[in-house]
Amino acid sequence: MSEHTMRAVTIKEFGGYEVLTAERVARPEPLPTEVLVRVHAAGINPVDWKTRAGQGMAGLQTMPLILGWDVSGVVEEVGFGVTTLAPGDEVYAMPWFPRPAGAYAEYVTAPSRHFARKPASIGHVEAAALPLAALTAWQALVDTADVRPGQRVLVHAAAGGVGHLAVQFAKHLGAEVVATAREPRHAWLEELGADQTIDYTRKRFEEVTGDIDVVIDLLGDQDDNAARSVSVTRPGGLVIAIPGGVSERLATVAGRAGVRSSPFLVEPDSPALTTIAGLVDSGAVRVEVERSFALEEAAEAHRLGETNRTRGKLVLTVTD
Repeated sequence: MSEHTMRAVTIKEFGGYEVLTAERVARPEPLPTEVLVRVHAAGINPVDWKTRAGQGMAGLQTMPLILGWDVSGVVEEVGFGVTTLAPGDEVYAMPWFPRPAGAYAEYVTAPSRHFARKPASIGHVEAAALPLAALTAWQALVDTADVRPGQRVLVHAAAGGVGHLAVQFAKHLGAEVVATAREPRHAWLEELGADQTIDYTRKRFEEVTGDIDVVIDLLGDQDDNAARSVSVTRPGGLVIAIPGGVSERLATVAGRAGVRSSPFLVEPDSPALTTIAGLVDSGAVRVEVERSFALEEAAEAHRLGETNRTRGKLVLTVTD
C-alpha cells in the first residue's frame, strides 16, 4: 500500500453503527510544532458514539469524519520546531478535543505539547484507555473541585471509564470516596479505594449517604440524578455536572440549598498526563480495559459500549 495512505474507520453521515466504515484514506502530515504518531491503540469513549449518532460534539465536526480522541502510539515524524519529542518516543494523548483528532486510524497528527510520554509499565492498549477518561476525572477533582484530604467525594457511575479513575484519584488526594454502581462491581471498586459502595438499582443513594463535599456526576438528568445529588451535598459543596452541563433544574435546586454547581468539559493537558503516567507507574492507579477490538470492529465496540455496562474501558487495537 502507498505510504501516503492509511487504514481508518470513517463516517460520512451521522447515524447508527452501520455508518462506521473501514477504508483507506490520505495519511496526515505534521505541520510545524506538530508530530506524526503511528497509532497502536485508540480508546473508545461515550462521546464517540454520541458524536457518531449526531449528538455529543457533532456540531463541531465535518464530514467525512474519523472518530476518536484517545491515542497511544509511537512518534514517527516531528515537524519543524518540535524539541520535546523525537521519532521512536512512546506517547499517549487526547489531542485536539473537542475538535476532531481522528484516532480511529493508523496515524494522527497534533501539536507535540498535546502528547505526553506514555506510562512505561503498561502497554499501548491500556495507555489508550486513559487520556480522555483520566483527564476528565483529574481535571474535575484537582482543577475544578480542588479536593483536599478528609473531604467526602461521591462518584456516580463509578464502574465506568471516568468513574473508576475518579475513585482512585479521589483516594490518592486523601478523600473519603462514596461510589454508586451495580452490586457485582462493588468488590472491585473497594479494591480501587471506594470506602462506601451503593447499588443504585436497590437503594436510592440519598437514603444511605450524606455530608458530601464534591459530587462527580456522570449521569446528568438520568433519573434526576444531578438534582438528587444536591440533597446529600453539604452547603458550600460542589456538584460537577459532566455529561451535559448544569441543567436549569440543577441550578435551581442547588441554589436553594446553598450548593455550588458547575459544568465541565475536559481539555488537552500534557502536564496532567505526565502526572497520571507517574501514578500508573508507581502502582497508585490502574486502568481497567474490559475488551479490545480490531480497528475494523469499531461498530461492534460501539454496540457494546452503548449498553452502558462496561467495566472500565473499550479499546481499538490499530498497530501490533
